[in-house]
Formats: sequence, C-alpha cells, structure tokens
Amino acid sequence: MNLIKPKKLTKGDTISIIATSGEVDFEKILNAKKYFEQKGFNIVLGSNITKSNNGLAGDDTERLEDLHKAFLDKNIDAIICARGGYGALRLVNKIDYSIIKSNPKIFCGYSDITILSSMFYKNCGLVTFSGPMAQSDFANNINPYTERSFFETLTNNSVTLLAKKPNEETFSAVEGILFGGNLSTISSLCGIDFIPDEKFIFFTEDINEPTYKIDRYFTQLLNIEKFRNNLNAIVCGDFTGCDNLCDLPKIFNDLKKELNIPIVKDYPISHTQVKATIPIGGFAKLFSDKLVISDYIFEN
Repeated sequence: MNLIKPKKLTKGDTISIIATSGEVDFEKILNAKKYFEQKGFNIVLGSNITKSNNGLAGDDTERLEDLHKAFLDKNIDAIICARGGYGALRLVNKIDYSIIKSNPKIFCGYSDITILSSMFYKNCGLVTFSGPMAQSDFANNINPYTERSFFETLTNNSVTLLAKKPNEETFSAVEGILFGGNLSTISSLCGIDFIPDEKFIFFTEDINEPTYKIDRYFTQLLNIEKFRNNLNAIVCGDFTGCDNLCDLPKIFNDLKKELNIPIVKDYPISHTQVKATIPIGGFAKLFSDKLVISDYIFEN
C-alpha cells in the first residue's frame, strides 16, 4: 500500500480535540487543553464536544461532523481524541474517506478509537497513532513515560519500544507493518474489510475481559484466512482487570504452538496510565528484546 504520512508535530502547531465515541467530562477536556497550551500548542475543541446522546458525545451526525471538520480544516495539524468508550463503530460506514485521504494529519487515540485508526489505514493508507487521549491521559496526573513516548513518537521518524520485563525466549527478527490496538474492539470489525493487505505485526491489549473472551477474540480473528496468513508476530500489552490471569500464559503458549510465530508480552501498551504511542501502519522489526520502528511516519 502507498502510505500517506502526516507531518511531524511541532511546537506552535494547532491540535484539535474531538469526541468520536463516549460523552466527555468537559472539565477534564479543559484541563487537557490547558496542558497542551502550556506546552506551546494551539487547541481547537470540536464544536459538538459537549453534546450528549444516550452515553455518546452527540448523535452520529454530530460526532461525524467534528471528525470531518477536523480533517478538512487546513489550520489544524493534529487530532487527539477526547476519549474512547463506544460509538466509533457506528461511524465507519458514514465516513467520507476521501476527506481523510486528501488531508493527512496526525490522528491519535486508543480503545474505541482503534476502529477509526484501522479503517483509516485500510481505506486511505494513513499512518495513525495508538496513543494517549485528552480526557484519560492529559487532564490530570500525566504519566512521565506516556508523555515522553507521545512526544518522541510524534516528533521523530524512529523509535524503539522495550518490554517492561525481558523476554526469556530468543528468535530471529521478524518484520512487518504495525497493526492492532484494543483486542475486543478489533474483533468487533469482523464482517468489515479491515485487515491489512501486507504482512503485519499485531499489537494488542484489553481491559476487564474474561480470559475465555480473550481466547474467543483471537479465535475470531484467526478464523479469517487473510488475518492468519498476513500475521507475522504478536506483541502483547497489558490485559488488566481480567479474571483467571493465570490462564493467559496458556492461551498465548497455545497460540504460539499453533501459529509458529513469535509472541511476546509485557509491552507498555494498555488502558493504564503507562502507555506507549505506536504508529499504526508504521514499519517495524521485532527482536527478542525490543520492537524497533523506523522510517515510519512522517513525510519528508
């Protein structure tokens, strides 16, 4: 695929904060706005960001309007999502992807935003970012690692990601584009054409999911021939709040035997306050002790 790459984030840029999913805590959004302004950025809030509709940040038309406007506005350099939750799946068949393709810019979020990032890559070839969001990560008590990873990834063309614990196994390096995000959210795309055409390294995490559901989500994805055939490795982040955590190693070990690919764990990819910013669509090499992402993001 011919990638479409946004420009690097530069101090003085204008960032739009939009809500595409759940309704927001506006006080926290204002705190995040103040944080970025103190860092030297201009902030524009989506015009519908305070809306509420059955737990969502406005109805589908309002959330879609803010998404389209943020990409269309030539004065906006980057888009950071307000929060996740639910709602992005309701938009995927209503998005005008020609707008996204013609106006590449940084787009960042995790959790429910995984849906939008996946579809932007599939339909437009746009490199987006799995990373922190305004309400959950930049409103209060900002984690130093999350902050550092965010700015390092959005201002450089290479980054190295280390696991929180050393991997005990060695294997030959594998490579591919980075694809993934929240596991249950990715699996909700089954039935839509969302899988990359290239070989990929799948990174994933989840929260508050029983281990049998984690097994179900992997099984759902691997039942798709294209997903299985293009999968080169799995990079696991945190699976927090899961029951029977002792069962997770068996699930991953069984997957490793079945697929005969590297599966590594304990990477800082999560719903917790400690999270890396990762380019979806960026090229990466996975070694036994690190994930190296290079020449991956930005236009020259």
